[in-house]
Amino acid sequence: MLHFIGNLGHELAGALAGWRRRQRAYAELYALDDRSLADIGITRSEIPYVLSRAGASRDSHSAEAPAEGNFRHAA
Repeated sequence: MLHFIGNLGHELAGALAGWRRRQRAYAELYALDDRSLADIGITRSEIPYVLSRAGASRDSHSAEAPAEGNFRHAA
């Protein structure tokens, strides 16, 4: 039982840390102007998608993530 409580506390701390990282990333990206966002290859409307994909690939430890975190699809 004590092991279960320890694991639960560890999971909650990890979830809180992940949420804080995402909030910081949102704030930093939304603070950029449109030209700076274009320089890194995203638009303002793509910020939530890019961050959700980055979090999903980090959570699943996927090797499928594109190089250098570029999630835009080639046209």
